[in-house]
Amino acid sequence: MAHGTIPEKEDIIENVREVSLSLGAAIGVLVDLAGPKIRLGKLKDDAVTLVNGETVFFVAGTESSDPKELVCLYEPLISEVAVGDMIVLADGVSRLIVTDKAPGRLTCEVNDGGVVRTRQGVNLPATNLSVPALGDIDIENAKWAATVDADFVSLSFVRNASEVESLKKILQDCNCEARVIAKIEKREALDNLDSIVAAADGIMVARGDLGVEIDIAQTPLAQKAIIDCCSRHRKPVIVATQMLESMHSCKQPTRAEVSDVANAILDGADACMLSGETAVGEYPVESVGMMNRIMVETEKTFQSIPARVLPSISPPKNLMTGVLSNTAADIAEKINAKLVVIASSTDATALRKSKHRDFHPTVCITDSLHAARQMSLFWGIFPVVSSSSFKPDQLRQLVDHVALTKFELQSGDEIVIVTDTELIPGAHDSIVISRIE
Repeated sequence: MAHGTIPEKEDIIENVREVSLSLGAAIGVLVDLAGPKIRLGKLKDDAVTLVNGETVFFVAGTESSDPKELVCLYEPLISEVAVGDMIVLADGVSRLIVTDKAPGRLTCEVNDGGVVRTRQGVNLPATNLSVPALGDIDIENAKWAATVDADFVSLSFVRNASEVESLKKILQDCNCEARVIAKIEKREALDNLDSIVAAADGIMVARGDLGVEIDIAQTPLAQKAIIDCCSRHRKPVIVATQMLESMHSCKQPTRAEVSDVANAILDGADACMLSGETAVGEYPVESVGMMNRIMVETEKTFQSIPARVLPSISPPKNLMTGVLSNTAADIAEKINAKLVVIASSTDATALRKSKHRDFHPTVCITDSLHAARQMSLFWGIFPVVSSSSFKPDQLRQLVDHVALTKFELQSGDEIVIVTDTELIPGAHDSIVISRIE
């Protein structure tokens, strides 16, 4: 939501929905709230070159006519920054140390020089800012997301769990069922990681700003810690930013980028996200295809080693959900079942099965298109929308059809069916072993 207009975004969502319908695929839409991204104001000639060791100033206002003076669109910047604090510009292109402070003016020494431009980002790693994660424009954009039936809404620059709860309340008041994704890109978020993950419906490792807010050398370990925390809480996690950065202008990624994508999968990420590669890059389709190739090849190897499943921090709200999903996976392993099928009006069992991290193809049949779109984020889950009720005969026919047409199973292949509906008379919350007919 930091770029473009509302009509442009509505066109994109309409296109996604049309493609989703034409392919018969449940494609989720995530609305990414901009949050309190602090930016430079208008600089002289729209760009200035900062030289190591020189003195520059931050002054009040939104426009500067002096190359030695920088301005910021965040008005409280000068009052909230202290002497000794670091100011990082343009995603790390340049770093300043505040050496003196006076009313309406900060004196800074350039620690790392470089060219900075109008409206580029300003990060303040050591400063506790008063700006809320949900500003007025973010609240309006969240309400708009509800009107377009968004499947996910992500909150930028989260610092604590209460900010996540605030966004959830706004969406609930709009009768919106979108899942809230908390973006981890602040040091405070790492300090409050457990509570944020517990409050959110999913997490994004937003490595761009995170790599500026903390020492960039700490970013890989922070990524692993965030993924591990999500695994323990049984929450989906997305790894984002610069995954195939060189594909902005090149058809082939670097070997390091390929390893980066593969390692995110091996760590336990549920999804990887492309950003500039597909937003403004020259090879968007090739970037998606390359990421898919890396994922497929990595998971082929992944299947030969034990799944990395961390113990859950707390039992699921419905203990039966966890028992059913784990037991179904164990049964499928023992009988060499070709498919696991989950039939449920909610996605709770599918999420637990996803976080079990086994390699049995899994279909989740649901009567909710919205739930199916949200399951697009669940690792290893193939959602199928059924408009008919879950009566035993209808469900069996649908299961056989999906198994034969989508997964090319053969008559007689064994499958495991997990359901919280009445697949057999008088029984609910059941596991059934069946053969394809």
